Amino acid sequence: MSDREIMEYDVVIIGAGPAGLACAIRLKQLKEELNVCVIEKASEIGGHILSGAVIEPEPLDTLLDGWRDDPPPICVPAGRDEFLLLSKTGRRKLPTPPQQKNHGNFIVSLGAMCAWMAPKAEALGVDLFPGFAAADLSLAEDGSVQGVVIGDMGVDRQGEPKDTYVQGIEIRAPLTVLGEGCRGHLTKRLIAKFKLDADSDPQTYGIGMKELWQLPEGRTEKGLIQHTVGWPLPNSIYGGSFIYHLDRDRVALGFVCGLDYQDPEFSPFEAFQQLKHHPEIKKLLADGEILSAGARALVEGGYQSLPRVEAPGAMLIGDSAGLLNVPKIKGTHQAMKSGMLAAEHIAEKGSAEGFDARLRASPITAELKKVRNIRPGFQKGLWRGMFTAAVETVTLGKLPRTLPNHADHEQYRKLNGHNFSYDWVERDLPPRDRLASVYFASTDHDEDQPIHLKIIEPDVCFDRCEEEYGNPCTKFCPASVYEKVEDENGKRIQVNAANCVHCKTCDIADPYQVIEWVTPEGGAGPNYRNL
Repeated sequence: MSDREIMEYDVVIIGAGPAGLACAIRLKQLKEELNVCVIEKASEIGGHILSGAVIEPEPLDTLLDGWRDDPPPICVPAGRDEFLLLSKTGRRKLPTPPQQKNHGNFIVSLGAMCAWMAPKAEALGVDLFPGFAAADLSLAEDGSVQGVVIGDMGVDRQGEPKDTYVQGIEIRAPLTVLGEGCRGHLTKRLIAKFKLDADSDPQTYGIGMKELWQLPEGRTEKGLIQHTVGWPLPNSIYGGSFIYHLDRDRVALGFVCGLDYQDPEFSPFEAFQQLKHHPEIKKLLADGEILSAGARALVEGGYQSLPRVEAPGAMLIGDSAGLLNVPKIKGTHQAMKSGMLAAEHIAEKGSAEGFDARLRASPITAELKKVRNIRPGFQKGLWRGMFTAAVETVTLGKLPRTLPNHADHEQYRKLNGHNFSYDWVERDLPPRDRLASVYFASTDHDEDQPIHLKIIEPDVCFDRCEEEYGNPCTKFCPASVYEKVEDENGKRIQVNAANCVHCKTCDIADPYQVIEWVTPEGGAGPNYRNL
């Protein structure tokens, strides 16, 4: 028996993102008598949420009647679309792909939208617990999931209790719904324990970096949605950028890069900085200032990588399941729909059993199936990918073939005999380095707490990884968490955990899979503002 304090609920939802909050709201709408709680590791609801984000409004229309009369704080109706091919010094307009036509959609701050949804959930009787990190699954004697264990607070770096120590409680429920977002650490454990990915391809990922800029008056075109491909990325690396023009002379500038790139010395952060030096973008940003910034991994595997989304006592929703529609560059509508579908399933069945079949028979999965070959089509370069995308779009995804996905960390080429080059420029715009960017994420971790980034086999770093790959963790991390240090004690990878913005890239992209991201103390991490 556990000696922890135990709280009992009918349903416990992990993650107060769009999927988790939609699930909680819909559950209370359908069965008011259910006791539902939502656990969120950020100190404030929305504090760890980062997304583009252009959203399709249909799920909000279904979930929250009249929401347009009281919209989220940042909610700009979509204006015109531009799809641009960038060269180093110029740009060319391309036809906007059908999936990226945004008439009727809205540009939002997803973090602000979640903060706006939270009181609506509370008004229905949902218990929200921000600042509490679900550190582990609670398992019943028969091996089924019976809830989660909240991480202890007030533990020092050596794992010893401090004066502020508070033991984490155990929250039990017949159903645990995991809506942690991309690469959630409990989701990872659940998938491994119940082999939920046995019949699917490996999940694949990208890293997204975003900045909110305040620009001089009159510089922006409210509602303009711009997406780019091409420079600063070579044709061999999948990715692109977005520029979303908000209200009050603000723009959301973002850069997304697939994590299946082959060069272990490539730095996605540097590519993002290069993007800001394109003549058109540099002109847009001139005399502006960064208000906030952050980074987050995103799921890109789609239909082929969809794991089984039910286990005894547990369900996966949103990006925990991997429901992002990559060609649309949208996942919020999928996340919310899956949360609502899970709520309807729980209200009808009272268990997780049958939810996997229900999700796969839904429009959510049909949407993924229709575009299943577009992202893997870019494995052979930009132009081959765009051709595949065109064919997939014209045929509505009805071609009989399904292109496979491969694990990102297996794609690196060893330093021996492989040469990669990038046509980049000398840069002068701030922030000049990754630490400057971390400042704009308002990241905060108590220095005297256990390090939440575990290098399981540290000897690998210099026995193999340095020679074979040059320690790519020092390059792919957008927050300079991993630093190569050499002193009288020899070489080591120093983990600057206080810098971590919780993007999860290290957990995904390490070539030997010896880095494990776990939750720090509840409330720690970034505190994103309007991202």
